[in-house]
Amino acid sequence: MSLKSGEAKLVVAILALPRLYALDVSIPAYVFGRHPGYQVFVCGDHDFDPVDDSGDGSSQVLAADIRPTHSLSDLEYADVVVIPGYENPQDPIPESYVVALRSAVERGARTVAVCTGVFALAASGVLNGKTATTHWEYTDRLRMMHPGVDVVENRLFVEDGAILTSAGASAGMDVCLHVIRTDFGVTAADGVAKDVVSSRVRGANEPQYRDGTTPPRADLRATREWVIENIGSPITVQQMADHSLLSRRTFIRRFSRETGLPPMHWVARQRILGARRLLESSDWSVERIAGATGFGTASNFRTLFRRELGMTPTAYRTSVSHPDV
Repeated sequence: MSLKSGEAKLVVAILALPRLYALDVSIPAYVFGRHPGYQVFVCGDHDFDPVDDSGDGSSQVLAADIRPTHSLSDLEYADVVVIPGYENPQDPIPESYVVALRSAVERGARTVAVCTGVFALAASGVLNGKTATTHWEYTDRLRMMHPGVDVVENRLFVEDGAILTSAGASAGMDVCLHVIRTDFGVTAADGVAKDVVSSRVRGANEPQYRDGTTPPRADLRATREWVIENIGSPITVQQMADHSLLSRRTFIRRFSRETGLPPMHWVARQRILGARRLLESSDWSVERIAGATGFGTASNFRTLFRRELGMTPTAYRTSVSHPDV
């Protein structure tokens, strides 16, 4: 069965790699499958064998129930290619997969590597000179095996052009929700997140883990929630520090460590996200949205929105209308 179709849907092809982690297939299949704008398939060689035959009893995969529904050649029709994590990433994958991946990237397909799936991408050479991440346990190995890749530590996911790489399974959900947000808007991604009982997509810069020795009050989630609840009001770093009961300097350090962004940069991102939700889900005027999300004037809102997304609020509102979905 070919992926080529006349339907106005984006094709998501999940690559069935040898030794794959079943969870890294089921999560993107489930998340993308909850939105009507996608059709999802699993692609691989006809002689695909999901189980590691090393015989040492160490396999954690047990993915014998996952089989390709489409051939590897059908990858050429995919708009989004997902590469799941797989066991023993230092071992080579079949050359047919390497060639298919390289071809997909070269023709401009968005490529999402979950966990150790990044090693397959790196093996194809397309990550040389690009920034990528993976599960914290494998970052040193990735850096050693592929020195041409700029490996980023402790990030949920990294987006470099059309290539997205993420940490483990839960980060795989975040990166899939990020793709949905890019394709169909914030409201659509929020809806899918609610449908799969997940929090709204976390930002790419958030860490995979936090130091277990850090005092519990270093978790600034309550302050972040307070900001979002008051996003239409003027907000300063000092107000955020006071809310968190920390000194300004300590607050900035801890906030940046938790979110990967300086406090006011993070606030600006939340204002943009709030504005996008209102542009997608309401008929409010640009002036009303500017006031509700803390931008002040419509002129300031238009300037900052265009700087962030490369289009005006009105153009964005039009772009997220999908009458065929």
